[in-house]
Amino acid sequence: MRIYLLRGLLSAFLLAPLRSWGLPSSPYPHKVKETIIPPRGWTNNGIPPADHKIILRIGLPQPNFHVLEKHLYEVSDPDHERYGDYLSKEETETLVAPHQSSIDAVDDWLGSYGIEETDLVRSSARDWVTITVPISLAEEMLGTKYNVWKHTSGDQMVRTTSYSLPENLHEHIDVVQPTTMFGRFKRDRSTIVWLDEEAEETVQKAQSLTTSVTDPAFGAVDASCNTTITIKCLKQLYNAVDFHPKSAKNNSIGITGYLEEFANIQDLQSFYADQRPDALNSSFRFLSVKGGLDNQNLSDAGGEANLDVQFAFGLSFPTPGTFYSTAGRAPFIPDVNTPTDTNEPYTDWLEFVLNRTDTPLVISTSYGDDEQS
Repeated sequence: MRIYLLRGLLSAFLLAPLRSWGLPSSPYPHKVKETIIPPRGWTNNGIPPADHKIILRIGLPQPNFHVLEKHLYEVSDPDHERYGDYLSKEETETLVAPHQSSIDAVDDWLGSYGIEETDLVRSSARDWVTITVPISLAEEMLGTKYNVWKHTSGDQMVRTTSYSLPENLHEHIDVVQPTTMFGRFKRDRSTIVWLDEEAEETVQKAQSLTTSVTDPAFGAVDASCNTTITIKCLKQLYNAVDFHPKSAKNNSIGITGYLEEFANIQDLQSFYADQRPDALNSSFRFLSVKGGLDNQNLSDAGGEANLDVQFAFGLSFPTPGTFYSTAGRAPFIPDVNTPTDTNEPYTDWLEFVLNRTDTPLVISTSYGDDEQS
């Protein structure tokens, strides 16, 4: 009786779903994948709570990326016979897809920690896997320790300076983030300067004394363009005064917005009335990413978002325009009320557009990061 009871208990245990976090990891020893020196301006500011949730993005190798690169050069070269023969979304995904052996190896690794298929978010090409786990589990999986790092600006984020992977996974995983990237998300500001009345008078006097600049190849450029940039100035500077899109319906342009920067439609109409009257009453398509907003209160209009939308859509009119607003910010301080780090808006936006079939053919962004981060 005892033997049968014991056998039954063992069977029940072995057949029970292994769902709890932190199961035995891979039998392969961990080997360092990447180690960095803390970037300039960052100092260790303590240990995050063990139950702090972190969103890990795992990048798998793209073995045919060199083929994609070859296609890119060919279709972008006006002298090549394939010029303009762009790949479809499906063709591109085929070229960046990882080997099935890499997908299987990563799935086995995640499964050894109780992470199931329903816990994963895969990119459309299956080259990125996203999971949300407690930081204590992330530390176990990556053989590392996370800390709260503080920048001299006051920004804080949870990062590490080194992480490891089971040795057998090094050929199947290119990168895991957030780990060693200390990016500070910020807008790359324009060089526009708002002048006061006294400065405007000085500019007007300078303009009256300056003649237009003439170049045999580009024609005349108004003297006012030395101090004030308009759509007319840009067209003169780039020799596009008489250019008009011939197939606007077959083209499209997108502008990205982050950091609660909103593109105001009323401001856009005022801009059109002043600089592009033929575009009056036209607008743009708005797409929200991860709950991003486009608040239309004039007092909330974003200087950067307005600038980007007005000039991009003003120059390209009547080409259809799209404005993306992505929620999330880089500076992050983990606490009880905000246990999850959601400050990776670049990748949130990228995942969003890669999973759609209506992505604009041209996309412009005015946001960036320091190279050393």
